[in-house]
Amino acid sequence: MSDVAGASGAAPSGSATGGAAAGVHDSTTEPAPGTGHGGKRNRAVTIGSLLAVLGVVYGDIGTSPLYALKATLQIVSPHANAVTRWEVLGLESLIFWSLVLVVTIKYVTLIMRADNNGEGGILALMALAQRVSPGPQMRRILGFVGIIGACLFFGDGTITPAISVLSAVEGLEVSMPSAAEVVLPIAVVVIVALFSMQWRGTGSVGRIFGPIMLLWFVSIGILGAVQVARFPFVLQALLPHHAAIFIWHHGWLAFVALGAVVLAVTGAEALYADMGHFGRRPIRVAWLGLVLPALALNYLGQGALIIEHPGAMANPFFLLCPHWLRLPMVILATMATVIASQAMITGAYSIARQMVQLGYFPRMRVLHTNADEEGQIYVPQVNWALLVGVLVLVLSFRSSDALASAYGIAVTGTFMCTCVLAMVVFRRIYRWSKFAALGTFGTFFVIDGVFFAANALKIPQGGWVPLMLGTVLATLMTTWKTGRGLILARWKQDSLPLASFLARLPQSRTLRVPGIAIFLTANADFVPASLLHNLKHNKVLHERILFVTAQNLDQPEADAGGRMMVEEMAPGIHRVTLRYGFMESPNLPRALEELRAHGVAFDPMQASYFVNREVLVRAAIPKMPLWRMSLFLVMARNAVPAIEFFRIPSDRVVELGVRVAI
Repeated sequence: MSDVAGASGAAPSGSATGGAAAGVHDSTTEPAPGTGHGGKRNRAVTIGSLLAVLGVVYGDIGTSPLYALKATLQIVSPHANAVTRWEVLGLESLIFWSLVLVVTIKYVTLIMRADNNGEGGILALMALAQRVSPGPQMRRILGFVGIIGACLFFGDGTITPAISVLSAVEGLEVSMPSAAEVVLPIAVVVIVALFSMQWRGTGSVGRIFGPIMLLWFVSIGILGAVQVARFPFVLQALLPHHAAIFIWHHGWLAFVALGAVVLAVTGAEALYADMGHFGRRPIRVAWLGLVLPALALNYLGQGALIIEHPGAMANPFFLLCPHWLRLPMVILATMATVIASQAMITGAYSIARQMVQLGYFPRMRVLHTNADEEGQIYVPQVNWALLVGVLVLVLSFRSSDALASAYGIAVTGTFMCTCVLAMVVFRRIYRWSKFAALGTFGTFFVIDGVFFAANALKIPQGGWVPLMLGTVLATLMTTWKTGRGLILARWKQDSLPLASFLARLPQSRTLRVPGIAIFLTANADFVPASLLHNLKHNKVLHERILFVTAQNLDQPEADAGGRMMVEEMAPGIHRVTLRYGFMESPNLPRALEELRAHGVAFDPMQASYFVNREVLVRAAIPKMPLWRMSLFLVMARNAVPAIEFFRIPSDRVVELGVRVAI
């Protein structure tokens, strides 16, 4: 595994507080969506990849039959035996067509086409939309939409593991009522164990969880199919007019029920966010070939059981099972619901890395866990932050029923943001007509908006939780983006073009002293601020100067012989470009030893690395409020240091303080 950092947001001239590795430049080109690179989007579908997808991607949406129909029926008729067969058919139709419209057509068929160099998720979609949008105002609006969607996704990602694990452990009470007192301690242990194994990588986790989820989907599909065969009348629910009749007849009650119907599609956004881990083809094949049929059969089977035996609405999922099979299904359901949180955890890793790459978050350690799959990553800081958030929710709400009120509003808000961004991407990149783009995604926006409004009724009962989490995260993201933007603007204002500096250097009569000075720079066309400050304070330049820029490649390792490019800018002054693959951990001193092969003498014992240490102060007319500047400083101090990232010996580093007024 190797540490890498996103390139955008890089601190100019080797800043120690940059949003990414100082001096790093992202050389990856941006191909048109759908073209692929190295098979990232068009990976071969194998048994192993399908099992990994089942174990990582479909845990959340795959366990919804445990509670979705039951929760919806409780809203429509809180008293057993008080629901008619036509109401059951209406609810079944609503659930089935939600799966078809929201998941199958919107996400699996359409949205997953829009990948950003293999990566999916709301921020990848935002980057695509901004790239093709005219004018800075429109790009700012789309950026705001993307930030809101990403923040809501993280809010949902914190709630999903909490409610999944709690509902799983609470399932033990079905066969062992005495276990009620130990539910909370067991849930805490399970959560800690789940997050502690994430370092193994999504591929390894998927191989562990995949066979369990395969057994789960096969089992729920068979249970549903057996009941449908006994009562085929329920197949009428596949006709959409039953959903329309239900809505027309119940009015406001139907609107409230939609807040529970949406439980059947929670996890749809995770399909898109996890696309970078496995590619879209395995995700699509698994959905159409197994997951959707199994879910549809199980929901229909539950409906058939309720129509035939109305008393079964107390717990239709487990009552589908023969008596002898109920305890094994409780155990299997417990494992499946624990796995359900995996989709949101891995999606959070992908979104977090994109935040860093897009300059919305400070540099973080990103561990690549598979030499063949760039998207399979582990982000320790995100992992442990999620763990803390999940434990706080579990210990605060203490039951899945209490957390249910907080579930849904975040994911439906992300659905709406995705629709807005997709409308722009499909209109401008895929050249859809205005009518087609607006008609298609406008319709989905209305559907998602209705779901969101229905879930907004839950805000007083717990829906405020994801909104609060989203607000906090949005504040962090906008603070970092604003702060780095102000520093970059100030740097551009004070910077000197390298060509002008070199042209005037022979006439400057600047004293040259023995040794090698290495300046990290993200932009090789300008003089690093660290050089200018060294010249200003020490009045000397070294005999040999190296301007070093590192480039991130979209491949596991740099090609043989392609690691280094050296260009002589002036006598004793060279520009060095180093290329690193995503599986490589940059080691600057070791890489620079290759300079000898390029005819440049290099003695590591004679080398000094010059790095800026920015001292942020308030300008005469402050551009950031004091509280936001304080928050920005905290985030900057917690970014992974560039010295550590590049493995530069601390005794070879010269840090120069630079006052930056913002």
